[in-house]
Amino acid sequence: MDHLERLENQSIYILREAYKNFGNLCMLWSVGKDSTVLLWLARKAFFGHVPFPLVFIDTSFKIPEMITWRDKLAREWNLEIVVARNEKALAEGMGPERGRIECCTALKTVGLELALKEKQYTGVIAGVRADEEGTRAKERYFSARDKYNDWDFREQPPELWDQFKTRFAPGTHVRIHPLLDWTEINVWEYIHREKVRVVDLYFDQGDGTRYRSLGCYPCTGKIKSTAKTIPEIIEELRKTKVPERAGRAQDANRGMEILRKGGYM
Repeated sequence: MDHLERLENQSIYILREAYKNFGNLCMLWSVGKDSTVLLWLARKAFFGHVPFPLVFIDTSFKIPEMITWRDKLAREWNLEIVVARNEKALAEGMGPERGRIECCTALKTVGLELALKEKQYTGVIAGVRADEEGTRAKERYFSARDKYNDWDFREQPPELWDQFKTRFAPGTHVRIHPLLDWTEINVWEYIHREKVRVVDLYFDQGDGTRYRSLGCYPCTGKIKSTAKTIPEIIEELRKTKVPERAGRAQDANRGMEILRKGGYM
């Protein structure tokens, strides 16, 4: 068994444990590479069927190609999509010009909270990876939030020898992270091996630039890259010293730590 098979088996096990132990699950799908790999794993775990809805947080600022790709894959794979939007904040003119943290909080964190409250989801599956950003390294496979979705990284249960806590007090909201031990290179290796289709924004756009991480267009920058294939992306990643989310504006000045403490992904 190679490293990708071990990661795949662990992730599928986590997905099945989540489905067995939480009555009303959903999965976050951003259309990015991580959550698309997570979606692929869910289809493997449940024999081609995804037995829970996929929540897409629509800020109204997503790159248009992401929406087109979402709708195309949803039709092909018969996916149930729940679009989460903070309509009140959008009607009041919320946008990145009011501040990156303020915008992400209103349109992403609160947008997700509104969907969770409306649908009464008890567990949320997310494509969080520990290597992607500092605060994510403090997560667990099964990570508890309080009734307000606030996250206290100091109060996370130990997870040793594949012993996972899946029973929590009533009212606890749980985030499940099947990709926690994957790396960015692992994700691309798996996409290449499994022939997982991803949105073309990850490849050279014809001008020597591409997206390494996807988000809202006002806050997501491209990187200089001529990578047109997955092997070229993997080779590029083996050499780079630039952080994966260097092009994400909300990460600056401890922004991600502030956002995640309040319930952000």
